[in-house]
Amino acid sequence: MNRVYNFSAGPSMMPTWVLEKAQQEMLNHKGSGQSVMEMSHRSKEFVSIINECENRLRSLMNIPKNYKIMFIQGGASLQFSMIPYNLLGAHKKVALINTGAWSKKAYEEICKVCECKIIANSADTTHNYIPKVDTIDKDIDYLYICENNTIYGTKYQQLPVCDAPIVADFSSCICSEPVDVSKYGLIFAGAQKNLGGAGVTIVIVREDLIQKVDKNLPSMMSYKNYIDNDSLYNTPPTYAIYMCNLMLTWIEEEIGGLQAMKEYNEKKANLLYDYLDNSILFKGTVVKEDRSLMNVPFITGNDELDKQFIALAAQSGIINIKGHRSVGGMRASIYNAMSYEGVEALVLLMQQFEKENTNAPH
Repeated sequence: MNRVYNFSAGPSMMPTWVLEKAQQEMLNHKGSGQSVMEMSHRSKEFVSIINECENRLRSLMNIPKNYKIMFIQGGASLQFSMIPYNLLGAHKKVALINTGAWSKKAYEEICKVCECKIIANSADTTHNYIPKVDTIDKDIDYLYICENNTIYGTKYQQLPVCDAPIVADFSSCICSEPVDVSKYGLIFAGAQKNLGGAGVTIVIVREDLIQKVDKNLPSMMSYKNYIDNDSLYNTPPTYAIYMCNLMLTWIEEEIGGLQAMKEYNEKKANLLYDYLDNSILFKGTVVKEDRSLMNVPFITGNDELDKQFIALAAQSGIINIKGHRSVGGMRASIYNAMSYEGVEALVLLMQQFEKENTNAPH
């Protein structure tokens, strides 16, 4: 079986261990005589799966008891609207740090619900850094950030100092390393990058923030409704939740937890960044202090050479290396399931291409 190295920004590759486990259980999950795809979401078999997934996530991320976990459909993009509808308090105002496309999309959606002020912006240099904030107004209900920017490859290494709760989009970095959940009011993430397939979004929220949710909110937009019904108000994305649980199991049992996951992710990222820092042809685009472990954008500085390298990579079984259409160049998304060998194969190909297109020594 020939499998490619898939550097897609999402949906991303999954570990062979997870895929083979799903394959083994496809027709008969744990002696139930049925596939997870066929299970009633209210059956004891599926309730066991979703409870196990929640408990495993809570344990791995060390989520405090006063935080609730929800499994929601609609992708991370639905949360841009859902969050203000559920978290707005007396101020009816949100502050936001714009670090690129996804925080900008969030801003546009928040503005449909309430006042939202951009308090820092990295657009001046095509979002290749995390802007610093000195002071943040106290008359806001929450501060919104995108923790890891998938398109531009930036990552918060230190959170802004803020009296209001911090809401963070973790879609491209959840469970890639340990995190102190208590520093956030709410964390959300689409699962399709680090925690399985597309279809389910994980929301982790501090319980006190949703005590006064508007009772007139549509049922499917209310966090309280999801919490009161254990994410089973309607039919949830059952198979996506099952795959998420397998990914969490893999991190726990095969990798050894989030600290070990971080160390492996650092090893992969360092291999690629070290090469980029010393390459004659290829250059990374993000300032060093704000680099992501998950998404590594890079360029040659020549659009034609970029196209040639992307084509060569595809021919070599290294796919989805093309950068986002808004920025061009290349991007390697090296999420949890990407192996060190995959990154190594990419670097070797880059070295070969560099030798053939520069005066670099052979």
